[in-house]
Amino acid sequence: MAAPAATDQAWEAVIGLETHVQLGTNSKIFTAASTAFGDDPNTHIDPVVCGLPGTLPVLNQKVLEYAVKAAMALNLNIAEHSKFDRKQYFYPDLPKNYQISQYDEPIAEDGWIEVEVAEKGKDTYLKTIGIERLHMEEDAGKLVHAGSDRLAGSTHSLVDYNRAGVALAEIVSKPDLRTGREAAEYASEIRRIMRYLGVSDGNMQEGSLRCDVNISVRRGPEAPFGTKVEIKNMNSFSAIQKACEYEIQRQIKAYETGEPIVQETRLWDESKQLTKSMRSKEGASDYRYFPDPDLGPIEVSADQRESWRAELPELPAAKRHRYAETLGLSQYDARVLTDEKLMADYFEAVVAAGADAKLAANWITGDIAAYVNSNRLSYANLPFRPEQLAEMVQLIDGGKISGKIAKEILPELLENGGSPKAIVDERGLGMISDPAAIEAIVDELLGAHPDEVEAFRGGKTKLQGFFVGQLMKKTGGKADPKLANQILSKKLKGA
Repeated sequence: MAAPAATDQAWEAVIGLETHVQLGTNSKIFTAASTAFGDDPNTHIDPVVCGLPGTLPVLNQKVLEYAVKAAMALNLNIAEHSKFDRKQYFYPDLPKNYQISQYDEPIAEDGWIEVEVAEKGKDTYLKTIGIERLHMEEDAGKLVHAGSDRLAGSTHSLVDYNRAGVALAEIVSKPDLRTGREAAEYASEIRRIMRYLGVSDGNMQEGSLRCDVNISVRRGPEAPFGTKVEIKNMNSFSAIQKACEYEIQRQIKAYETGEPIVQETRLWDESKQLTKSMRSKEGASDYRYFPDPDLGPIEVSADQRESWRAELPELPAAKRHRYAETLGLSQYDARVLTDEKLMADYFEAVVAAGADAKLAANWITGDIAAYVNSNRLSYANLPFRPEQLAEMVQLIDGGKISGKIAKEILPELLENGGSPKAIVDERGLGMISDPAAIEAIVDELLGAHPDEVEAFRGGKTKLQGFFVGQLMKKTGGKADPKLANQILSKKLKGA
């Protein structure tokens, strides 16, 4: 195909994502076989999974519930009537030689999400990304290639059908993405929403969330679309961004040198940081869709829709807005705190217990997040409970202890929990706020360091930091920093 019509405008990428989300049900979409991950190969199969003659699929009601809730969270319109279709293709890990999916009547269509695009060194901005549809389908199995990590070079292949028949929600975006970073942030927000809903764990390492990227380039926003190329099975956000950035440059170079771009499926080679051709891209006609004769139509009543809608939690974008607008947090703090629902719940419990929102955010996104991540803990079972952190924040905010003292007792609190106030009282760690007591210590320090006092008065004002350090050392970090600096400044200037 020829390059998009040339104009004076720079090249622009047009990107859309197909995101496959494994729905976290205990059993598969059309059978009671287990969905447990990591067990021995071919231990979670049955006649329905294997497509044996005479077997009939039955839709798992929980799959429908999860799919509808996911669609609602993505602002999609839920269809009152939808159906399942058979998608015909042969592959060794698809035992029936067809996949049950949804084609022309999906469960939901025409939605959107708001994505916050943040990149180092660039301004953060919000972008609304349209979503074409969400449909339900079954997953395929998995091939294990012996003698190599891929088909090429392997001596033989083994098939594991444990994943076959696991419920998928496929979410198809509109071609609204323009950069690799936007694509990565969009996929990240989809994962975040699914995890908030509790409909999927979104574990990309285990294949619970996988993305196919469709990408083309054109000469400016008014030019026609170029030839679309698909990059299959992206399983990390960094890979999505890097693959898009590589493919954009590959296609631009091809057009500018007269090399044709063909509609094909490519793979991302992580080790070589490039995309490689896999096969020509199939079209809908190749799959020979037709309505599945073993599954009846799907109907979702208005009452059922509203019942499920009422169960939806506050979603990440709404939390980000609320934290910034109501609690006065920065965009960065709001983004970090809402990345994981349990972290957001912990933060909100701390604020509800009376802590200042900004101070609470600082502790949670800093020392506490580092501890939780390094020890692979969950905020739900962290020994240091929200009300205990609130108590510590209130001690700092009320001038009872310094931040230095809080950092000293924090490791013990994170490990064992307990009352910060009780520890402070028991160990005599309360802040020294008596002006007369601090003034006496300051006088002692100035008398012990006459040369430094003279140097300060001679213009080396940075020496005030030296005296602050000496004061904190002498008081074990318990002196009120603000009061100490005021008294030191006055004394050093000879006032």
